[in-house]
Amino acid sequence: VKKADYPALLATSGLWDPRVAYWEPTKWLAKLRENNLGEGDMLLKMDLASGHFSASDRYKLYRERAFELTFLLDQLKVLRTD
Repeated sequence: VKKADYPALLATSGLWDPRVAYWEPTKWLAKLRENNLGEGDMLLKMDLASGHFSASDRYKLYRERAFELTFLLDQLKVLRTD
């Protein structure tokens, strides 16, 4: 990771992921934050109950997708704040 103007970023991870240990996205995002010259948000959402393939419950999956889409819409300045 080099110094650059990175765009806004939402990194998601699961505590019980057997493929990507929870500390890997955490360390990666910390390194990005250190080297970011821009002003964009850099967020980490750690799911404490899921693994690599996210939620198996469809309603929890809907909530996760809604969270991700809300982040996207917020970054695009589509959401109203009034």
